[in-house]
Formats: sequence, structure tokens, C-alpha cells
Amino acid sequence: MKALLQLAFLFFLLSIYTVEAQYGYGNRYGRQGGRSAIPQAQTPPKEPEAKTADEVVDEQMPKISESLELDPFEEAVVRTTLIKYVQKRMELQILKLEPKKMKEEYEKLAKLQDEEIKAGLPEEKYNAYLDLQKNQFKAKKKKKKKKSKS
Repeated sequence: MKALLQLAFLFFLLSIYTVEAQYGYGNRYGRQGGRSAIPQAQTPPKEPEAKTADEVVDEQMPKISESLELDPFEEAVVRTTLIKYVQKRMELQILKLEPKKMKEEYEKLAKLQDEEIKAGLPEEKYNAYLDLQKNQFKAKKKKKKKKSKS
């Protein structure tokens, strides 16, 4: 009888132990302290996708057209010229030349681009384009007049 009681007590202890193991001490799925037992791999941050020459020029064209007041023909000339030279600059970046050589090539491209734009625009609009280029294509915003309270 004593052996039967000890056997029953031992069986009871083992059953409690297995129940705790299955349910992980009250936490769901056996987690302890909210942490997963499986280590998570860290994903590297996504690099922003490189824009095409068309996309870069599309972002700048509204500012250029508005500030220079270009007609459709002049806008087409400026747009195609800018796309052409932005594409060439992107190709230079891919080549990863030494800094001195890269600077020389950029200066050559800037000179050629300005010559093409000068050929396609009237003198006053070309000068306005150069001013805009010096200001890094930041169009001047028109200031709104404040209404006085009456």
C-alpha cells in the first residue's frame, strides 16, 4: 500500500512537470519574457531605388518652366537637353573615376549642356536659366500679401 501511494505521488509530480513544460509556465508558446526562442535575422535597410534621368528631370521641369515661363517648344528643348546630360552624369557616376578626372568630366558636360540650352532659348530666358541654375533650381516663391484686419 505504501508503495502504491508513493507511485501515485510520483506519477502526480511527473504529470505536473509535463503540464508546465507544455504550457511554458503560463506564457503562450513557451516564450519567456516576451522573447522568441528562435533568433530573428536582422534585415538590412532597403536602399532607395536609383531614379532614371527622366524621373530626375521630371521633378525639376515644373520649377524651370514656371520660373522661365517657357513655351512648349522651349520646354521640349530644355527637357531633352537636360535628360541627355543627366544620363551622361549618371554614367560617369557608375564608372567611379578618380575625383579629379570626375570633376573635369562634370565641368565639360556642364559646358556642353549650357551651350545646347543657349542655342535653344532666347537670350533673356537663357540668362534667367543661368540665374536659376546658380540658385540650384529653387524657384522664387511669390509672397502673398497679408490681409489687414479691419
